[in-house]
Amino acid sequence: MAPKANAQDAVVEDVVSVTEYSCDNTNRYFQSWRDNWFIQLGAGINQPFMERGVNGAKASGPIVNRKYMTTTYNVGVGHWFSPYMGLRLNGLAGSLHWNNPDGDKRAASGRAGAKHVNLNLEFMWDMCNSLAGVNPDRVVSVIPFIGLGGDYTWGLKDEVASNIVRGNSGKIRNTSWTLPVTAGFQLRFRLCKYVDFFAEARASFYGDNWNGCSYGRPIEANVAAVGGFNFNIGGRTWSSYNDCASMTQLADLNNQVNTLRAENLAAAQTISALESQLPCPEAEVVEQVIESAPLMTTVRFNIDSDKIMPTEEVNVYNMAQWLKANPDQKVVIVGYADKDTGTSDYNMALSKKRADAVADQLIKKYGIAPSRLIVKYDGSNVQPYNTNDWNRIVIFSQE
Repeated sequence: MAPKANAQDAVVEDVVSVTEYSCDNTNRYFQSWRDNWFIQLGAGINQPFMERGVNGAKASGPIVNRKYMTTTYNVGVGHWFSPYMGLRLNGLAGSLHWNNPDGDKRAASGRAGAKHVNLNLEFMWDMCNSLAGVNPDRVVSVIPFIGLGGDYTWGLKDEVASNIVRGNSGKIRNTSWTLPVTAGFQLRFRLCKYVDFFAEARASFYGDNWNGCSYGRPIEANVAAVGGFNFNIGGRTWSSYNDCASMTQLADLNNQVNTLRAENLAAAQTISALESQLPCPEAEVVEQVIESAPLMTTVRFNIDSDKIMPTEEVNVYNMAQWLKANPDQKVVIVGYADKDTGTSDYNMALSKKRADAVADQLIKKYGIAPSRLIVKYDGSNVQPYNTNDWNRIVIFSQE
C-alpha cells in the first residue's frame, strides 16, 4: 500500500495548489449582441461658421458675419458593446444660413443659405461607468463622443453662394460633398429602464468647400445643440462574473476532492488491514476451536424479508468454513419469523424462504453439498428469543 499512498498524497498536493492562484477581484461584464441597442430621436439648433466678412472686390463696405441659428433634426441608432463603449450611427438634417463675402451682389446683406444632411459613425464613451463603476440605474451619465461621416449640402444659389465652378463648364456648383469630423458630449438622464432624455453639444469640422465658397480659412464648422429621447430596446442590462468568486468556488470544489481522496486512501488502508486478518483455509488452530465449540451462528433478516443482508454475509461465510473444516459434520438450518408480524401461515412460508436462502448460498456460493444441510422452518409457532425483533432469524445447529 505504500506506493499507492504516496501517489494519492501527490495528487492531493497538486489540487490544493490551485487555491493559491491570484485574482484582481474585478467584475467583468458580457452580453449577447442582441442586447443594449437604442434608437435616438431629437431636435435642436445649429450655427455654421463660414468665411468672415471682408471687403469684396466691388463691395461698397464690409459684410458682418452674423450668427444665424436654424433648426436641426436628429435621428440615430446605436449599440453599447460594453458598459463603457458604444457605437452610434447618427444623422442630422436642416437648413443653414450664413454670410458669404464674395461678390458685389451681397454687398448689402451677404446672406446665403442651403440645406444639408449629415451622417456620422460615432464612438461613444460612458465616462461615469468607466470612472465611478458600472451602474445601469445611474440617473445622470456623461458620454463624450467622436466620429467621422459624410455631409451632403444642396440648394446653394449662384447669385449668393458658391464661387466654385463645376469642371471646365464654368457653371457654379450648387451642391457639395464633404467628410466632416465630429466631436462632442452628451448628458443622459435616466427616466426609466427603457427611456432616457438626452442633451448634447456637438461640433462638426469641414473643409473650406463645404458651403461652395472657398475663401479665407481652410476649416469651417457647424455647432449644434440637440435634445431628445433614447429608447432602449429591451432595457439596459449587463451580465457579470468575478474571477475571485470563480476561484473561491474552484477552491471549495478542490477541497471537496481532496477530502474524498483522503477518505478513499483511509478506506483502502482499512480494507488492507481487514484483508490481512481474514482466516486462511490452512489455519489449523481455528479449525480445532470451531470443532470443539457449539454452533452459535445465526443469520438475521429485516422485517418481512428473506434477503440476506450484507452485514450477515460473514455469518454464512463462517459456517461454510466450519463445514469445510469438518467434512463429516452436518448442520440443521432452522428458519423463524416474529409472531407480531403477519399470520401464522404467512410466517411459516416466510421462515421457509429464509432457511432456503441461507442453504442456497452455502450450496451455490461456497460449494457445500446439499446432503450436509438439513433445512427446517418453524414460522412464528416457536420463538427462540424473548425479544420479538430477534426472531426474524435463521439458526444453525448440529444434527
